[in-house]
Amino acid sequence: MLLLIPGPVTTRPEVRRALCQDIAPWDNDFRQVLARLRERVVGVAGGLPDQHAALPLQGCGHFVTEAALRTFLPPGGRILIPATGAYADRMIRLAREAGRVPVVMPLAHGETTDPQAVARALAEDPALSHVGVVYSETGSGVIHDAVAIGAAVRAAGRRMIVDAVSAFGALPLDLSAMPEVDAVVFTTNKCLEALPGAGFAVARIDRLEACAGQAGSWSLDLSDIYAHALRAGWGSFRFTPPAQVLAALDVALDYHDAETQPVRLARYAANMRTLYDGVRGLGLTPYLPPDRQGPIIVNILAPEDPAWNLQSFVDALKARNVLISNFYNTPVPTFRVGCIGAITPADMAGAVAAMGDALGEIGVKQRRVA
Repeated sequence: MLLLIPGPVTTRPEVRRALCQDIAPWDNDFRQVLARLRERVVGVAGGLPDQHAALPLQGCGHFVTEAALRTFLPPGGRILIPATGAYADRMIRLAREAGRVPVVMPLAHGETTDPQAVARALAEDPALSHVGVVYSETGSGVIHDAVAIGAAVRAAGRRMIVDAVSAFGALPLDLSAMPEVDAVVFTTNKCLEALPGAGFAVARIDRLEACAGQAGSWSLDLSDIYAHALRAGWGSFRFTPPAQVLAALDVALDYHDAETQPVRLARYAANMRTLYDGVRGLGLTPYLPPDRQGPIIVNILAPEDPAWNLQSFVDALKARNVLISNFYNTPVPTFRVGCIGAITPADMAGAVAAMGDALGEIGVKQRRVA
């Protein structure tokens, strides 16, 4: 089955095989794996060993995003969040329900975040201590320039939290050149091409120490995870870890190292172009114009045909060994197709052919959206 969603993703058999073992998470062999993983993900983030720490947390990307918000903002702290789409909306809700104050910067859906607009918003509100940025907004498919936004945040003397959940491992990131970033958060699947079940933050050590004790949650406190590592060692996971998921990540990182981040990004971009051009060849209309389309996910406008039904289309594709999401996050009806994971442009070309067959099976004739 070709899994074409923006996470979990299609994985290599070698990665999946790493799950098929019993692991004692406190055993010294596993401690070596976890300690090695921490070093490896700091390297992928472009972090510095004496300035950054990798902090693992059980659960999905929302868990580690909330942990970062709680850790680095005090209760009542104000954070500017550009409203980039569905996942920025989730960051806004996470901040609000954690007792922090999200200040929303309006943004038209499908537009990129203007760093100068961020700078103006910060100048107008000196109480804003942070900016929260979604690097890859899968609600639309747009990539936001985290480096340029970070430069504006740094110039204003503020801090930044980067949601890189669907970006980490593919889009460029160099924390050594971004001292304004308190933490970048991501998960074990998506562009790392491992399995879901754990999140990570790569965070500044000085900020972890300065912000200790303000999270208001023992489970979602990155400073406490850091303190635990200092006490028990970098191979010790605070509370019971998803050990098999981490073992699979260790294998997936071998493939990431061999491919390299620029080459992986180029493969994803080629997947995206194959899909984008292919669906247009089927008479469908992508949600974004080519100049704003990112390499992670493509949203395609739902055909204006009375026969169109998203679940029927998903079912017809699944019968052809292609699985896509049966929901969408855009303001208008679309279907979304992920371009990431252990797939190639040839795989994507096959998926496009399957889409054409599936549209015919469910009786969609009017495909283009006016």
